[in-house]
Amino acid sequence: MSKEYTYAEVSEHATKKDLLMVIHDKVYDAASFVDEHPGGEEVLLDVGGQDATEAFEDVGHSDEAREILDGLLVGALKRVAGDPSPKVASPSAVSTPASSTGMGVGLYALILFGGVAAYGAYNYLQTQQATKP
Repeated sequence: MSKEYTYAEVSEHATKKDLLMVIHDKVYDAASFVDEHPGGEEVLLDVGGQDATEAFEDVGHSDEAREILDGLLVGALKRVAGDPSPKVASPSAVSTPASSTGMGVGLYALILFGGVAAYGAYNYLQTQQATKP
């Protein structure tokens, strides 16, 4: 990153041929990528000249998309008084609930245990009926 941009400077660059945007307080020049963007140029133009962090993260971009983004980096955002606050925390600060996969595993274990218990009960009843005169 060689240059620092203020939010006001970034907001002046919001056209197809001159398109800056902020993602996680880094400034990217997306003008060269507008025609190649898989989601279409309108998506980029809608967030051009502003903080696009939330829009970028909401889509769930691939690792390849993040590598392309790294190639568009032109500087860092220098926040000053009066600038809008950051839209989303940095990706490293975003956490996922630890229990999100725990329920799935627990559910499978419960189903497996229930199946084994039912099989055992069935065999026990079959042997009890076979031993009755």
